[in-house]
Amino acid sequence: MSAPEGPFVIGVDSSTQSTKALVVDAATGQVVARGQAPHTVSPGDRRESDPEEWWQALQTAVGQCGRAAGEAAAVSVAGQQHGLVALDGAGDPVRPALLWNDVRSAPQRDRLVADLGGPTAWAERVGSVPAPAFTVTKWAWLRENEPEAARSTAAVRLPHDFLTERLTGQPGTDRGDASGTGWWSSATGSYDTQILELAGLDAALLPPVLGSGEAAGTVKETGDGLLPAGTLVATGTGDNMAAALGLGLLPGQPVLSLGTSGTVYAVSSRRPADPSGTVAGFADAHTGWLPLACTLNCTLAVDRMAALLSRDREDVEPGGRVTALPFLDGERTPDLPYATGLLSGLQHATTGGQVLQAAYDGAVFALLRALDLVLAEGGDPAAAQEAPLLLIGGGAKGTAWRETVRRLSGRAVQVPSAQELVALGAAAQAAGLLLGEDPGAVARRWRTAQGASYEPVDRDEDALARLSSTLEGAGALLDRRP
Repeated sequence: MSAPEGPFVIGVDSSTQSTKALVVDAATGQVVARGQAPHTVSPGDRRESDPEEWWQALQTAVGQCGRAAGEAAAVSVAGQQHGLVALDGAGDPVRPALLWNDVRSAPQRDRLVADLGGPTAWAERVGSVPAPAFTVTKWAWLRENEPEAARSTAAVRLPHDFLTERLTGQPGTDRGDASGTGWWSSATGSYDTQILELAGLDAALLPPVLGSGEAAGTVKETGDGLLPAGTLVATGTGDNMAAALGLGLLPGQPVLSLGTSGTVYAVSSRRPADPSGTVAGFADAHTGWLPLACTLNCTLAVDRMAALLSRDREDVEPGGRVTALPFLDGERTPDLPYATGLLSGLQHATTGGQVLQAAYDGAVFALLRALDLVLAEGGDPAAAQEAPLLLIGGGAKGTAWRETVRRLSGRAVQVPSAQELVALGAAAQAAGLLLGEDPGAVARRWRTAQGASYEPVDRDEDALARLSSTLEGAGALLDRRP
């Protein structure tokens, strides 16, 4: 490893289950130190976390980076999207944060969509039709179900906003993460006052939306000595936007991310507005757009199936006719918030390995169904069809995930060798701010997208037809409300 050239920057990824911190050489992209600390997520149907744990995890992860962290000239925080962080007048959480994969707000989502005039009205104004994951639906749920908590709220933040504000002492967010709230309009580039009124949220509770290349502030004196006071702090962004930055994505390059959630996205120069609600019309962390489709059930759901079967996650077997729709947390794509997992086609000869492979198939199938729509919203689907799928996230390290994507997509796959792309994207944003450069260009200079390539294989049309038929035939079961 060559000697670092400097200056150093820090990229932070505050995800659903942990916080990671990387100290990166801004000149070369070399990771010179790293740290990680876990979060606690409530068990059962409630998907909640204490934001104070995120802050403690950030401090722990940065502390693990040692002296290099203290030498960093800039820092940026990327965080899980959509989470509702309600703070009191002192800046402390009034309750645990409602996370993106908490779908209790499905009834409020239905009401909000209808009150604004239906899905098309939402797509035209916001760029997206809100799913129960979106923050606006969670605020409406809080007002209806915990009115005392809502009345005690003096500030509403997203996860990355909360952590950035803890660093700087100043409120702020960015257009990328704001575009996943449901109350920021991609058409106007500002908060939508009518939607805020429908949700019962005062705009004064929201942070200002900072522009690309702006600083959120500087690190305030925290007393822990981990980061020197005065260190430059970038705006930060949502995790998907940060991963796109971390890859240095150019328009038309499709990405399939396999994490707790699964996502398919591509950078676009055209503002997306899909009235079906399948494609979320997010802004990216720069000046473009990030059409994206997200599934709630990905690696966590498949790992749960493996645990139920007492099998290692790679212990899959081909063959059989079993079909699995692993919608263990409800589902966002397809839009089935009340769904539970479903198995079909079990026979005496079915093996546990075949059931596990079917779970992989069901998770990947849901993402690939949305891929063509994502690419169409990006404006150049023909060119994007020629590009390999960039496979990222924790699942990209697994052979079973990679081979399932190849078999069901029929496309070439490329697995970037760079790890922790969300934190790398945050680091690229910090470097861009520090050096006055486009953060995407910074990441391309770092060559983060380079990695192993895999040729296409024949698409498994039988499995795709079986999955499609099962999904269409199980509508009443999957949409059964509690």
